[in-house]
Amino acid sequence: MTLPFTRLLAAALLAAALLPAAAAVNRDQAAAAAQRESGGRVLSVDRADANGRSVWRVKVVTKNGDVRVFLVDADSGQVQ
Repeated sequence: MTLPFTRLLAAALLAAALLPAAAAVNRDQAAAAAQRESGGRVLSVDRADANGRSVWRVKVVTKNGDVRVFLVDADSGQVQ
């Protein structure tokens, strides 16, 4: 009876290990990083994928009225 339980436990642990890790940088942190970088006002924040990396896509209107899009790495918080 313990053999099926052990197999089930092993399968569950393997499945959990394969799940993607939660992002270290949340939506609010990404918005704040883009705002600091631009000095403007955040219009929107969306989750996206850039070259296989998870990023936050932050749309900002600058003080000059230009609309810019910043990519914030969801793991490191680096603004691109």
